[in-house]
Amino acid sequence: MSPRAPGKARVLCIDQQDLTFSVRGGPPGAAYVARALSNEVSPNIGVGFARWEGAQVQWTVLYDEVIFVIEGCLQLQADGEVFEVRPGQVLWIPEGSELVYGGHALFGYVVHPGNWKELHGLA
Repeated sequence: MSPRAPGKARVLCIDQQDLTFSVRGGPPGAAYVARALSNEVSPNIGVGFARWEGAQVQWTVLYDEVIFVIEGCLQLQADGEVFEVRPGQVLWIPEGSELVYGGHALFGYVVHPGNWKELHGLA
């Protein structure tokens, strides 16, 4: 194995159990989100985990997003349609989509760009 080039990022393994989850919705119910990759690691993509426990959270996404369910069922309302996303399924959400997240699930997400808060003046 060749040595790592100076300035090159390291490969990281991140366990959702080691992250600090912040409240993002509820009551009723609860919703928690934890960012696994900070902008310091990559401004290009944001990666994290979320736990939804019956809360309904309305949001217009300011980025492209992919969601993959690990446990349970995530219910997502978009454009008058309800999606029930289960383990083994991936949901693609284009920037500008008006959504309501709901259900009971542990899921992972990827957003692009990762520094969307800075780009939209929210950081």
